Amino acid sequence: MKPTIKQIGKYEGEEVTLGVWLFNKRSSGKIQFLQLRDGTGFIQGVLVKKEVDEEVWQVASKLTQESSLYVKGFVRADERAPSGYELTVTGIEVIQIADEYPISLKEHGVEFLLDHRHLWLRTPRQRAIMAIRSEIIRAMYEFFHENGFVKLDAPILTPTSAEGTTSLFHTKYFDEDAYLSQSGQLYGEAGALALGRVFTFGPTFRAEKSKTRRHLIEFWMIEPEMAFCDHEENLEIQEQFVSYVVQSVLKNCKSELKVLDRDVSKLEKVTVPFPRITYDEAIELLQKKGHEIKWGEDFGAPDETAIAEHFDKPVFITHYPTEIKAFYMKPDPNRPEVVLCADLIAPEGYGEIIGGSQRIDDFDLLKQRYEEHHLDEEAYSWYLDLRKYGSVPHSGFGLGLERTVGWICGTEHVRETIPFPRLLNRLNP
Repeated sequence: MKPTIKQIGKYEGEEVTLGVWLFNKRSSGKIQFLQLRDGTGFIQGVLVKKEVDEEVWQVASKLTQESSLYVKGFVRADERAPSGYELTVTGIEVIQIADEYPISLKEHGVEFLLDHRHLWLRTPRQRAIMAIRSEIIRAMYEFFHENGFVKLDAPILTPTSAEGTTSLFHTKYFDEDAYLSQSGQLYGEAGALALGRVFTFGPTFRAEKSKTRRHLIEFWMIEPEMAFCDHEENLEIQEQFVSYVVQSVLKNCKSELKVLDRDVSKLEKVTVPFPRITYDEAIELLQKKGHEIKWGEDFGAPDETAIAEHFDKPVFITHYPTEIKAFYMKPDPNRPEVVLCADLIAPEGYGEIIGGSQRIDDFDLLKQRYEEHHLDEEAYSWYLDLRKYGSVPHSGFGLGLERTVGWICGTEHVRETIPFPRLLNRLNP
């Protein structure tokens, strides 16, 4: 296999051949500097006119932005270079001379860049975000593997929603009505009662006409479900999980975080335990800060940001009112007007990244919730079966991948955290 730019340090002093694209080029007369990329990173190739054949020099002179080529050269250490190495070019084989590239090395408007998202992904910043996204996913799988979870695949086409909401994408399943999944949770619960600890991971969809920097129409969720797990243990697993992922990014994505100019000192504070406040305490805090919010109302983005400002790591808000949470959440036995749940709020204004709870395990109470929430008992009958045949205390949570990527990367909008964002006004490319 050919070496990559990411591996280039292994080949110091050796002549290598790299498959690359030309990101940028500048010349000082007798020296040409080629900014090269191969998807794993960026490196500068240096051509000295008197040290290469005239043909190689002329080929390099005609290269355009995003031309594809094989470059041969010697690897040498250079502490001034972002990667720590440069390539002294000895040969060039052109694969294709690219047409005039639409994304020049200047500022462009967001809509223009989104129209060209398939090309925008090639820039250093977008590449860094995608690499960190990949590392987050890898670390999540690693955490669950090390802690005895089994991967379970939930369907994307479903006959019902997980939370009985109306923000569903409707489609036809032959002669039946079907919907794009909003969550794999209910199926995850079935899996947990078969396998103990499971997690689902896949795309989810919300038909919400929202334009905030935190929302996408299509996003990815990782949703663990755990049998024999109560509310307290659920919170402990969540904080261990998030801390593990953040520390993995800090360890394995140093260069990408540097490209993003991310303040890693803020991420280094993300260690267990995380602070916790109750919904009651959060309401009191917000009211003291002048927010017009009453007990029983859900938090908006400004409320979550105001709460997060009091902490330098993610904070749990626990025990929300039963009336504003999903039908499957277990009431607190000591105070049934609130449920055994928590939202995990990220620092720096990134909002909720996890929602979780202990699930109702009592058959009669869940059936009562069906009636209160006007759910179709026939459609949800299989879910009720889980409380008829060996019900146990069980808990779970869902982490929104894009918000988590946005927080760790320090991006301003979640549209940069997914390869091809689906927004209210955008289905292409």
